[in-house]
Amino acid sequence: MARMTTLQDKARLFRSLHRPGRPLALANAWDVPSARLVEAAGAPAVATTSAGVAWSVGVADGDHIGRDAALAAAERIAAAVDVPVTADIESGFGATPDDVARTVRDVVAAGAVGVNIEDVHPADPSAQRPAEQQAERISAARRAADDAGGALYVNARADAFLRSVGEPGDRLPDTLERAAAYIAAGADGVFVPGVTDPDTVGALVRSIDAPLNILAGPGAPDVATLAALGVARVSLGSAVTGAAYAVVRRSARELFDTGTYTSIDDHLSYGELNALMLERPATPPNA
Repeated sequence: MARMTTLQDKARLFRSLHRPGRPLALANAWDVPSARLVEAAGAPAVATTSAGVAWSVGVADGDHIGRDAALAAAERIAAAVDVPVTADIESGFGATPDDVARTVRDVVAAGAVGVNIEDVHPADPSAQRPAEQQAERISAARRAADDAGGALYVNARADAFLRSVGEPGDRLPDTLERAAAYIAAGADGVFVPGVTDPDTVGALVRSIDAPLNILAGPGAPDVATLAALGVARVSLGSAVTGAAYAVVRRSARELFDTGTYTSIDDHLSYGELNALMLERPATPPNA
């Protein structure tokens, strides 16, 4: 019971962090060391990246990793940090709303207090599920979260911009229609990756009756600018993982091409990382 109370406290805290104009900034993690580094930097919450988690175990992003492996990573991360954790569950790891409900129940059991659910079509990554079908999946997630008593924050992702679905002029109205359907189905927030231009972001903020999450990175407006537009959450997604692996590639190429090591001049020492892991065991509470 004590753990559930703590989980409820974290869930309430996480929900309160979604404030239009004062966005929650999330540097997404994929394993325990990355999560602890993010927490140590001052993060009020940690989000997983489905791509980073998948790549770290040797599979591609896009529903290739499977429910068990993805949730095992979320459970390890939730057990390893004190701040709330939200889990990227891709499209829910299953074909039916019942499958999504099962995933959400497992997320709550893993100790996470939020999920991202995307509307990518399983048979065609360049398309979206029909809005009505996706709303049913979000509704199933909401019911499962409520039944589990986890007060889970459901962040519904609309991928028209990210996947370049349809004609450019149709993407904003389609996203707004989907956002309304997803909110009616029980979503707490809406995530629209693939758009950062201020005019479109402003239109999304004005027309979506829920906290808006934007995917940021190089070339995007800074957090202060997005805050001024009314954004409530800013995520880096898989970009941090990609940057980490870029260091691996640069250092390896330098070693093999020139026999030098300048690519790893700015590295975390063995002692620093080891001390971070010694702070407390990362074993999940029910292991």
